[in-house]
Amino acid sequence: MLIHPWDAPASDTEWQQWLAVHDFGQLAVNGPAGEPPFVQPLHFFYDPGRGEALTHLARPNPLWSALEANPEVVLSVVDDYAYIPGPWQADPDGPAAHGTPTSFYAAVQLRCRAHVVDDPAEKAALLNRQVGHFQPEGGSAEVAVGEVPYGRMLSGIRGLRLEVTEVRAKFKYAGKRTAQVRERIAEGLADRGGPGDAAARKHLLRRQGA
Repeated sequence: MLIHPWDAPASDTEWQQWLAVHDFGQLAVNGPAGEPPFVQPLHFFYDPGRGEALTHLARPNPLWSALEANPEVVLSVVDDYAYIPGPWQADPDGPAAHGTPTSFYAAVQLRCRAHVVDDPAEKAALLNRQVGHFQPEGGSAEVAVGEVPYGRMLSGIRGLRLEVTEVRAKFKYAGKRTAQVRERIAEGLADRGGPGDAAARKHLLRRQGA
């Protein structure tokens, strides 16, 4: 992923706060020689204090053998995207038709070293942490080895602890454009009001004021 200086996060806090509320992504695992990578959509829990992401998958998932052969993976998260028409980006002194269309988006890529979790007690602890993140209000029984209702299901899954070794983050929201052009884009997003436009506009205005 190309990251220009004007698209880079202002600090680790920026991407960490964004990732805290964007916890569904795609895990890319290197495939066998000559084969494309495995790409697995999944929910995950990112723990910035421990520098790790937690998730789990069904035991029959075909990516396990590839993961064990090469544990270096990438967890990719993309959201808050919007298409920006060319005229919105046009230079104020030039024809509107000469503006360049582009995409706005936020993206975080976590390069990780994957650790497979097969011990039943460790899997239960991992699941309880993951559910605690997604369901802080409770309402579900705790996962415990040998206990109903989930203990018998532990053998059907494998846990995955992703140790983060590198982070690449990008917030592509007209960072190199003039204030006048950014204001025009903000107005266009507000008027259009399509899916993703409000979130993209919020990033645009936030980063403009940074």
